[in-house]
Amino acid sequence: MTTALVRALGALAHEAAHARPEPGCACPPPVVLADRADGTVVRCGPVVAKAHAVGTDTAGLSVRLALAAGPGLAGILLAPLPLRTAADPAGADAAAPRLAVLHGRPVTLWPYGEPVDPGDPDAAPWEEAAVLLARLHRTGSRGDRPAPPAMRGPAKAALAVARMRAARSGDPAMAPVLAAWRGLPPWARDEAPAPAHHAGVLCHGDLHLGQLVRHPAPHGPWLLIDVDDAGTGDPAWDLARPAAWYAAGLLPPEVWFRFLDAYRAAGGPATGADGDPWPALDVAARALTVQTAALALAKSAEEHRVPDEVEQVMIDACARIAALPPELSARHSS
Repeated sequence: MTTALVRALGALAHEAAHARPEPGCACPPPVVLADRADGTVVRCGPVVAKAHAVGTDTAGLSVRLALAAGPGLAGILLAPLPLRTAADPAGADAAAPRLAVLHGRPVTLWPYGEPVDPGDPDAAPWEEAAVLLARLHRTGSRGDRPAPPAMRGPAKAALAVARMRAARSGDPAMAPVLAAWRGLPPWARDEAPAPAHHAGVLCHGDLHLGQLVRHPAPHGPWLLIDVDDAGTGDPAWDLARPAAWYAAGLLPPEVWFRFLDAYRAAGGPATGADGDPWPALDVAARALTVQTAALALAKSAEEHRVPDEVEQVMIDACARIAALPPELSARHSS
């Protein structure tokens, strides 16, 4: 994070928070909500400004922003705010741009939404998340809007493995994670296109509870946020993180089945309406297990510490995956 970038984001959010310039306003100072490699987020009142990752595909992001802003996904995805221009100082034109560049970073504006409370796990909106995913997956591609790019879930998994390798070059601790990674089909390692039968299914690409907010804050309906990884692909990827946590013992069975049942009841296409969901989820769940373990090893190395208890659970899960007989591991890999 650079001070100049944070100041620029705060100024952009502050300007967008006012329909008209208000000299000497009493707004509180901007607040940094997140500062990670994949994005810096600054809030000013009802508006959030996000600087996306260095190297972001801006053409793909523009298409994703148009999808989120379109009426077909209203009530599912939080819509971005238009940017002000000299010709449209109020940002009221529906065709106004939604992507700018500040300090070399792609930047977008969003209404502030109330996030999930990490201190109240019993109130986590698992069912609401499942219903939103089911609705998103049923939306599909339409001929009246730009074709979405591919969902970036496999690309993020590959980046996590690359980050681990860079942080722990030659470290034998990587062995079970790399072995589980090699057992995945090429498409799940971002080495080949997704299977053709997933074409046209619109996915979020990075589903976790941090990707939900209530809007209008603080009591509005839950919506999905962060479209950086959205696109067409295997809808099972959006269920894979909770599935991986359940398989590793980190998510209680009753929570997993509440989530799965809500998804199926809402018509979600990833797993079928009933029966064993694991044939559909297996590959994506293994990929998310590897991704989580790889990030755990990378972060712990970068922070000069050993993996914590939760991180070690996911690393151990990779060892169990790697120990599966090849015929069992490959059964659902196509």
